[in-house]
Formats: sequence, structure tokens, C-alpha cells
Amino acid sequence: MSGNQEAKELIDRYLNASFIVGKRFSTELREHIEEELTAEQFGAMRLIRTRGKCTPTELADAFCVGKSTITAMISRLVTRGLIERTGDAKDRRVIYLSVTPEGEKIFQIADEKVQGILTPYLEHFEQHEVETFINSFERLATLMQDAGGEHKE
Repeated sequence: MSGNQEAKELIDRYLNASFIVGKRFSTELREHIEEELTAEQFGAMRLIRTRGKCTPTELADAFCVGKSTITAMISRLVTRGLIERTGDAKDRRVIYLSVTPEGEKIFQIADEKVQGILTPYLEHFEQHEVETFINSFERLATLMQDAGGEHKE
């Protein structure tokens, strides 16, 4: 088998597994947390919490969507009192997003449900297998965020 054929088979295996995991996870999220947050809102709030605050542009870039898509999501979260917009003291054009105390409560409920969804699957693996997989997946994510896989280590 040639190197190109091996690479194609590995890519096909990755795409098949990624599709199944992504669809199943999205379905389970929808079933378990949609009363609190949509999967997209959960992801946005998770990113905002991780960074402490971020701009709508940073959020749009992270999700690879247009600013109008993010603006609509932000507006819904602001209306619900889950995130807030604050202006930059030095540049009025810059808006920061942060999670409100109410948003933190709702996020915690949703996060506990997400943990409950994933934990039973991870229990089928040894700790070192999970760590190796996550490390490799994070590396792939970093490469994809960088210059299209041309990341130099």
C-alpha cells in the first residue's frame, strides 16, 4: 500500500469517526441542555468564561462564522441576562463580552450535564489512552487554527 493510499484511509477513518462523534454529541447536547442553552450558546459561553472576556470578533473567529451570526447569538444571551457587553475605557468602538453571575449559574448546570454525557464513554478507556487522544486532538486543533497545517514546532 502506498503512502498516499495509507494517508487516504487514515483520513477516511478520521472523517467517519469525527462525523459519528460530532452528530451523536450534538444530539445528546440538544436533548440534555437545550432547556438551558443551545450547543452553540454553550460553546460561546465556555469560550468567554475561559478567556474571562472577549470581543465579538474573537468569538466569530473562534467559531469560524460571520459577525452577524455571532451578533444574533450574543443578543439572545444578553437578553436572557447570561452575558453582558462592556465598552473599552480607551476605545469606545471595542466591546467586551463577559459571563454574568446568572450566566455562570446556567453554564454550571449545562456543564454538569455535558460531563454526565461524556463520562460514561470515557470510562471505556484507560487514563493514558484518553490523555494521548486528547493531546493529539489538541495538536490537530492547533495546527488547524494556525496556517492551514503549516505550523512549525
